[in-house]
Amino acid sequence: MSTSESEVHVALLSSAGMGHLTPFLRLAALLAHNNVRVTLIVTRPTVSLAESHLLARFRSSLPQVKILDFHLLPLDPSTVNSSDPFWLRFEAIRRSSHLLSPLILSLQPPLSAFVLDIMLISPVIPITRALSLPSFVLFTSSVKMLSFFSHLPTSSFLADDDDVCIPGISPIPRSSIPPPLLVPDSLFAKIFFQDSSHLKKLDGVLINSFKELEPETIDAINGEETLRKLLPPVFDIGPFMPCEFEKVDNENSADCPLKWLDEQPEDSVVYVSFGSRTAMKRDQIREIGDGLMRSGCRFVWVVKDKPVDREEEEELEEVVGHELMVKLKKKGLVVKTWVDQREILGHRSVGGFVSHCGWNSVVEAAWYGVRIMAWPLNGDQRINADVVEKSGLGVWEKKWGWGQVVNGEEIGERIREMMNNESLKKSAQKLRDAAREAVGDGGTSHVAFQRLTGEWKKKKNASVSVA
Repeated sequence: MSTSESEVHVALLSSAGMGHLTPFLRLAALLAHNNVRVTLIVTRPTVSLAESHLLARFRSSLPQVKILDFHLLPLDPSTVNSSDPFWLRFEAIRRSSHLLSPLILSLQPPLSAFVLDIMLISPVIPITRALSLPSFVLFTSSVKMLSFFSHLPTSSFLADDDDVCIPGISPIPRSSIPPPLLVPDSLFAKIFFQDSSHLKKLDGVLINSFKELEPETIDAINGEETLRKLLPPVFDIGPFMPCEFEKVDNENSADCPLKWLDEQPEDSVVYVSFGSRTAMKRDQIREIGDGLMRSGCRFVWVVKDKPVDREEEEELEEVVGHELMVKLKKKGLVVKTWVDQREILGHRSVGGFVSHCGWNSVVEAAWYGVRIMAWPLNGDQRINADVVEKSGLGVWEKKWGWGQVVNGEEIGERIREMMNNESLKKSAQKLRDAAREAVGDGGTSHVAFQRLTGEWKKKKNASVSVA
């Protein structure tokens, strides 16, 4: 038996958006550093410039990972009930999925496993099954969101106004359900309901979380018979550690956050960012600026008013307003470019994070021990905000509803309360220590990762023996 024949070889296929791509690349790096051969299947073209730049840095940093371009069939937007460019890309990948077979068969050595995005289950599973290829999903949200996703085929929340009750897990209020799921003919709802019913056909689910962050839900998916019937084996192998390839080269820029942060006192700065896709309306942007001034805190604020960065054309002052920008510059740094979030959260001067609670942001805050003021705005974010609050990582003002414009006075007061909350600071630091223990030798996530790669090796050796 040659070395290449016995080598574990795994292919990864993400969908669109930095919230999906980033954890896939971190997983690829983790596998590569643990002697697993990795092929990354990349859909072309990318939706955003941020995705293209990240992939270029990844390619330079990890040349041992094979990158295979997956060119998609054109999609007529008029055939899809959505205008969201990222959701349109999800659908384009799904409609092009039959083109994956020749790509998979071309890989050498043959694959041991295929890891796909959660948005691609129903179109890809028939392909991997036909090839007798073990299939796993990387779920890019919380375990609590996974439990909700698995429960969709048995849930009646569309027909009533009750909370969603899942055995072993605290109820999910109707107000926390992603709004597009309440619109049955939306593309979001179509994909979610289709894919959740195929979840049990997978060989496993990988998730970027750890026991101390979600103890209730992880205990439930391992112990509750109802959930075990709905789910394949779940491997909580997070937190995925931020990687060097994510570093953004803007040190010579006039608005480089790290240079400014170096000049600030320890634990004095609040970082404000609502992720790579969340575009704020102008009135809410200006209320946030007012709130930051009212808080009295130093801040780094990343402004975004377009969902796709290629469309960002207007200057920062035009978006925020000239008069407000003059005031803001006296107390903090406002930017409208892609920043290296891991370096900001890991900086000694940063003590708080105003976040939409995208899952990558939550896990990064836990890794660095930075407390969160949760402000969920869409999708899975209210379910994730509940995890933030229950774990002691942050606080959440539940009365701020989906799409509601929150005034600057309230924003400033909530920020000030978070930054002055010493017990919350200690709780976040405790989670930071737990995150590092989880991925260390003998930690819960390390053990789950060893179990996962061990299963791949057994299946690979068994298939080689049969051959």
